[in-house]
Amino acid sequence: MSSPLAGRPENEREKTRARAARVRRGMFLLPSLFTAGSIGAGYFAITQTIDSLTAAGNDGGASHLDWAAIAICFAIPFDALDGRIARMTNTTSEFGKELDSLADAITFGVAPCLLAWVWGLHSLPETMSPQLRQSILQIGSFVCFLYLLCGVSRLARFNISHDPQPRNPGRHDRKYFVGMPIPAAAGMIAATVHFCYGFPIPYWWLSLLWIGLVGLLGFLMVSTWRFWSGKEINFSRRQPFQLLVLLAIVLFVLIRYSSGTLFFVALAYMFSGIWARAAYSWSRRRRQMPRDEAVGRHAPAFTGEYAQGGVAALGDEEFSHAHEDELEEMRPDSRPDGY
Repeated sequence: MSSPLAGRPENEREKTRARAARVRRGMFLLPSLFTAGSIGAGYFAITQTIDSLTAAGNDGGASHLDWAAIAICFAIPFDALDGRIARMTNTTSEFGKELDSLADAITFGVAPCLLAWVWGLHSLPETMSPQLRQSILQIGSFVCFLYLLCGVSRLARFNISHDPQPRNPGRHDRKYFVGMPIPAAAGMIAATVHFCYGFPIPYWWLSLLWIGLVGLLGFLMVSTWRFWSGKEINFSRRQPFQLLVLLAIVLFVLIRYSSGTLFFVALAYMFSGIWARAAYSWSRRRRQMPRDEAVGRHAPAFTGEYAQGGVAALGDEEFSHAHEDELEEMRPDSRPDGY
């Protein structure tokens, strides 16, 4: 097949090649722009969290914490779109992968870690017991650090893994994340803060529950449990009009009732991984139970006593007399024809 540039003047072919090269560079730049937007949202969340420490007013910096949480929630679709756009336009590169990992470490690692510490721990009232407050701050600071460490470890494992498989495999026609993705963990922290409109935790026992939740998120990130990825959804195919209407309704609900909707969606996604792991363990035990019962029914009667140490309590002569009939039945020459 002849080239479409054949027969054209040389200068026109050079212009066409240059124009195609510029379009190609623009296509490579497009996913990086979404990644830059995610980094910008993380930077804004960090600055808002810091401003809340010195804010003066009736809300005591709650509005700054709320805006920080909203910025982290906004960064989640940016993070999801950069990789999808790169795959759709066939512009994936090693530079884009490394930039995306660094962006996730900032936006979904450092920013929510700082937000969790300021919102749930630093704002405890000064009137409570100084020793108790200091202990909660120390434990909470360590748990927030563990969250950050688990998050970057999750990113490093994702970068070096090729076709990872969870310990509790699901349906073959679906794709799963191995461990809770770090944007979902950060979304759980941000959605909780936004659900309370940024007003800090006022009681020490709520701070302990908050520390437990942050630690649980860190564990889920480094676990090998399955979490739904949604990668089987293909937006490149022609979608019916009903789906567009459904997406419009979902966007309206997210914008109009963002505090409650985001919190319950994040909570449901977190517990979906826990439920999938518990259901898999329960079904596996249920499949193994009939085999164990079958072995127990077909085993000779004296094996249970032998396993419990009953043979050691009997002498050789007493053991032979007590189980002489059972041993006789097990001999091949004593069994009736047909066995």
